[in-house]
Order: sequence, then C-alpha cells, then structure tokens
Amino acid sequence: MKSLSITGLILLAVSALLFYLTTDFTVGGITISHMMGVMAGVGIGLIIGGMVGYVSKGSALKAEEKKKEFKQLQKDKEELEKQAAEIAQREAELQRQNQNPQI
Repeated sequence: MKSLSITGLILLAVSALLFYLTTDFTVGGITISHMMGVMAGVGIGLIIGGMVGYVSKGSALKAEEKKKEFKQLQKDKEELEKQAAEIAQREAELQRQNQNPQI
C-alpha cells in the first residue's frame, strides 16, 4: 500500500510537470484533450486501486482463515492430550489392580 502511494505521488508530479509544460498553468490553455487525460488518469487510478484492494482483502481473508484453523488445531490438540492423559490414567489403574488383587 505504501509503494502504491509513492507511485501515485510520482505520477501526480509527472502529470503536474506535463501540465505546466503544455499550459503554463493558465486556465485558458486547458483544452478538451487535457480533460480527457484527467478522466483517463482517474479511471486508471480507480481500476488499479480496485485491483489492489481486491488482492489485499483476499490476502487478509486468507490470513484470518489460517488463524482460525490454527486455533482450532490447538483446541483439538489439547483435547487429544486430555484424552491421552485419561487413557494413561485408566491403564495405570488397571495395572495397579492387576498387580494387587483384592481378596
């Protein structure tokens, strides 16, 4: 996003230079071709901005989905560890009962 802003500022400076060279910043020197250039620049800017926004949003959604998946995997891991601890505890109790049978 930062590089896109820098590119926009450079293009703005170039357009101001070209406008100065062609009209000397006088209102009377503005022609229809200048207006067409301004509209084309705005259109191109909107298209590029839309594409960058779409890509940025897609990346953000993917990152959020990965984060949710990671949290879910952590929860699953904790549950499996609890189950493993319970199974180990039961096996230990069974071994104790088999070693010390009550008469």
